[in-house]
Amino acid sequence: MKRNSRLSLALHTLGHMAGDPERTRTSADIAEHAGTNPVVVRRVLGKLREAGLLTSEKGHAGGWRLARAPEQITLADVYLALDESLVATGATEQVPSCSVEHVLQRKVSSVLEEIELNLIERLAATTIAEVRDTEGVAHT
Repeated sequence: MKRNSRLSLALHTLGHMAGDPERTRTSADIAEHAGTNPVVVRRVLGKLREAGLLTSEKGHAGGWRLARAPEQITLADVYLALDESLVATGATEQVPSCSVEHVLQRKVSSVLEEIELNLIERLAATTIAEVRDTEGVAHT
């Protein structure tokens, strides 16, 4: 997974939050730790808030916290909240004029849709708590 992707940032942040679910973290603290900009953090975590995975409070003592226990948040929840796909669907609005290309396009699209569904199913089998508790993970 690309280190600078929104999914990577979200999973990394939630993994750390799972270590101390009651702690509130600021966008600036998260950004510094992740090596990115606080605006990027707010955009990504805002999507997780909209999905009910995080809560946020404004103000001096504000910040981000888990809205649910780490055992109740799956990797699929995070993936779907961000509304991005790791699988290029190849969907196009134009119907090819070549019949061979049309059949190939339909077949490849069908395979890619199946891969996307399988990916989501596999991500749903792992929670943030399980990732956090994986042997060998540094708990910082």
